[in-house]
Amino acid sequence: MKKPANLVIAVLLAVLGFALVVQVRAGKSDAELSAARPEDLVRILSDLDAQQDRLRDEINDLEETRRQLDSGAEGRDAALAEARKRADELGILAGTRPAEGPGLSIDLIAGSETIRPGIILDAVEELRGAGAEAMQINGAGNAAVRIVASTYFIDGTGSQQDRLVVDGLALAAPYTIMVIGGPDTMRTALNIPGGVVDSVRQHGGTVSVHQADTVRVTALHTAGALKYVKPA
Repeated sequence: MKKPANLVIAVLLAVLGFALVVQVRAGKSDAELSAARPEDLVRILSDLDAQQDRLRDEINDLEETRRQLDSGAEGRDAALAEARKRADELGILAGTRPAEGPGLSIDLIAGSETIRPGIILDAVEELRGAGAEAMQINGAGNAAVRIVASTYFIDGTGSQQDRLVVDGLALAAPYTIMVIGGPDTMRTALNIPGGVVDSVRQHGGTVSVHQADTVRVTALHTAGALKYVKPA
C-alpha cells in the first residue's frame, strides 16, 4: 500500500515543482519587462507584430498548399511545384542563390567614429526581427558579402584596422546593406528610439534608407565542405 501512496506523492510534488518553476519564470519575465526602457518595449512590440504577420501568412500558404495536394489529379504537380519552391527558399536562406524583391538599400556613413561591428550586427538583427528574407553588405568598390545565419562581423587589424571584416573579407567604408523584405516594417525597426539610426547619429554619422520595388541580393555564400555526410 505504501508504493501507490508514494507514487501519488511523487506525482503531486512534480506537478507542484513544475507550477512553481512556471510561476517564477513568469514573474521574472514580468519584472524584466517592467524594468525595460520605453524604446526597448517599442522594439519588442514591433518585432512581435512582425512575427505575427509572418506566421499568419505562412499559415495561409500552408493551408493553400494542403488544399492543392488534396485535389486529386493536381496533387502530383502541386507537390513537385512545392518541392521546387521550398528548394528555392532554402537556397535563398542559405545564401547559395541570388534573390530579388521589394526592400531597402541602407547607406551607413561614419561620422567622428568608424562604423563598429556592433552597429552592423544590431542592424542585421533588427532587420531580421522585422522580417528580412535576404541581405548582403557592400563596401567601397564592388566588394560584397552575403549575410546568412553564420555571418560574423569584427574589426580589421593591422593595415586594415579601419575596415570591417565580414566572414573574413575586409570591407572599406562606406557600407550599404541591401535587404529584401517588407519595406515599411523594416524602416520602422531601424528608426525606433535607441535603434541603429539613433546609434549612428549619436556619433555624427548618417543613415540613409531608400525603398525600392526591386532590390537585388546577388552576393553568394560559399557553403563549407560536408564533413560527416554527403548528399543522397
